[in-house]
Amino acid sequence: MFRKLTLKNGIRVVYEKIPYVNSISIGVWIGSGSRFENITNNGVSHFIEHMMFKGTKNRTAKQIAEDIEDLGGQINAFTGKESTCYYVKMLDAHYKIGIDVLSDMIKNPRFSDEDIHKEKGVVIEEINMYEDSPEDLVADLLSSATWGDDSLSLPILGYTKTIKELNKEKIVNYFNKTYSPQNTVISIAGNFDEDLIIEEIKSKFEDWSAKDDANISFSNPEIKSNILVKNKDIEQVHVALTLDGIELGNEKLYALLAVNNYFGGGTSSRLFQVLREEMAYVYTIYSYTSSYKNKGTFNIQFALNKIFLEKAMNSVANEIKSLMDKKISLEQLNKIKEQLKGSYILGLESVSSRMFGIGKSELMLDKVYEPKEVLKKIDDITVDDINEIIELVFSKGILSAAAVGRKIKEDKFKKLIGDCNEIIFKKS
Repeated sequence: MFRKLTLKNGIRVVYEKIPYVNSISIGVWIGSGSRFENITNNGVSHFIEHMMFKGTKNRTAKQIAEDIEDLGGQINAFTGKESTCYYVKMLDAHYKIGIDVLSDMIKNPRFSDEDIHKEKGVVIEEINMYEDSPEDLVADLLSSATWGDDSLSLPILGYTKTIKELNKEKIVNYFNKTYSPQNTVISIAGNFDEDLIIEEIKSKFEDWSAKDDANISFSNPEIKSNILVKNKDIEQVHVALTLDGIELGNEKLYALLAVNNYFGGGTSSRLFQVLREEMAYVYTIYSYTSSYKNKGTFNIQFALNKIFLEKAMNSVANEIKSLMDKKISLEQLNKIKEQLKGSYILGLESVSSRMFGIGKSELMLDKVYEPKEVLKKIDDITVDDINEIIELVFSKGILSAAAVGRKIKEDKFKKLIGDCNEIIFKKS
């Protein structure tokens, strides 16, 4: 069972005791991500994540790593569009050092000019690595096509230009704006004594105060009808498509997850079975939901030899059309529910997954669902719910698209998207 409390300074703490394990996972979640940036400081959220490991007023970068890893633990972090998470996983007996290291990183970052200069090179190399990964590159290109000038379009890593132009003033100003107790959630899962761990959390975090008043706001983006192409000398063409979606926290998201599972969520899905197993057009193809605070999309992504591009695109359009015409039967829905529940329950086997789940939910939605509540929401999905979400998401067709590959002609790709939408909109 999850428990929650709020410290005197506004930090929310959500935790779940799992007495049959010998480990603990602790995460500090900050409402900081590329969505809260602009074109002049894009990448600063992710850059700060890097800088937090460069040392504090009390520890060097090496000491941060050694204090956790010398005890057999792990320490890491990640940045998304709407959140950043710093976390440790370690034996439950060592929870105090985990809390101490995380609190030291959050409260006492060094941000030295020398470290900032060095880390710019590291992050630029990370950007270059993503540039060499067409699967990641096409996803970022699709984000630009989908969200246009809205901050949701900005890449999490930033651009080489914006990273080079970051300075200590920009970094500290953004840090002070977003890293505050009111914008922070601590999530804990594993084996622990509740009274002792809460006492330790209070001891290390309750004296933290904000330097600025947190004023985090969310834009109201609309999905754009854009098609972007990037030519790159690679063997395959990578394609990504955007359809309408559901925002984070909307109860209809469960129905969309069920549709995604059937349509392109795994190797038994329609897209995989038709385009890879039957037609042999692609090596990889999948669909997924992208849900944010007040907006969401449904996306399709695949990679293939350029000679199969038109046939594959038409097949995807035909599968969308077939889903809209035939919907999903009760028998299929019952199978999907079992798949979703099985996947969810297996995820609960991981202490870290449970920490991630409750932390993100509390940060983004201000609430955490018990496993039995989630399973009930899955069980409660009806055929009518499925039909409603199919109409809402798929009836508008492909809204935006992106492609990365060798010698792709933008006008031909745009025409191909138009032809696909004609298939989707064609009356049965």
